[in-house]
Amino acid sequence: MIEICAVASGSNGNCYYIGNDTDAILVDAGISCRQIINRMNDKGLDPAKIKAIFISHEHSDHMRGARVLEKKLKVPVYLTARTYNTAYRNMQPAYPRFFVPGKEIVIGGFTVFPFAKNHDASEPCSFRIEHEGKNVGVFTDIGEPCSNVISHIGLCDAVFLESNYDEDMLVKGAYPWYLKKRIASSVGHLSNLQALELLRQSAGINLKCVFLSHLSGENNTPELAYATCSELSSRFEIRLTSRSAPADVFVL
Repeated sequence: MIEICAVASGSNGNCYYIGNDTDAILVDAGISCRQIINRMNDKGLDPAKIKAIFISHEHSDHMRGARVLEKKLKVPVYLTARTYNTAYRNMQPAYPRFFVPGKEIVIGGFTVFPFAKNHDASEPCSFRIEHEGKNVGVFTDIGEPCSNVISHIGLCDAVFLESNYDEDMLVKGAYPWYLKKRIASSVGHLSNLQALELLRQSAGINLKCVFLSHLSGENNTPELAYATCSELSSRFEIRLTSRSAPADVFVL
């Protein structure tokens, strides 16, 4: 059994829980330590089960709470050396453990597979987490799907997949041109349509649930994100995550 939950998901903060009966890990800690613990408690998830925190990249919406959470829970924070060195000093964990993309890490009953992806950060990574033959992916902050993303999503039973923006909303919105260009670039974010196409082409036969994640508050709506991918709802369940509250726990 694996329990998974988007504790926070959006451009304002990200944190994803993957746990079994005895162990759990967090991918990213982009909201405060207090918020993470309170949201976990609200969903009946035990913070004492957390054995490690994995950081995908140095942007504050993925790393803001890691240093305090490390101290509070007395657990290691895993990140790449380049991510650590480019993070704000007040966010750097006190006792970092460095990983190398492409090399697996065993945490309790989980095997974590970090891999490089396309995003405008120093050494951005996504993660596939395996437990007893079942795989959960945390794939956000992806400018465009590279071969790593394509190969790993094909192995997933459940995935948190970025569906950041609606293309029309981005073009017509109030963001300055340079920011629109960055978001839509090959090192920016996945649009609703890009998420749909990735799932169409690369989702594996074992995929049971997709959590549309990291939605923009300015350039997307939950309704648009869901409607774009709804044509695939006969193949697997599609769920939304929230920018302001934890999602329901899903049991795999």
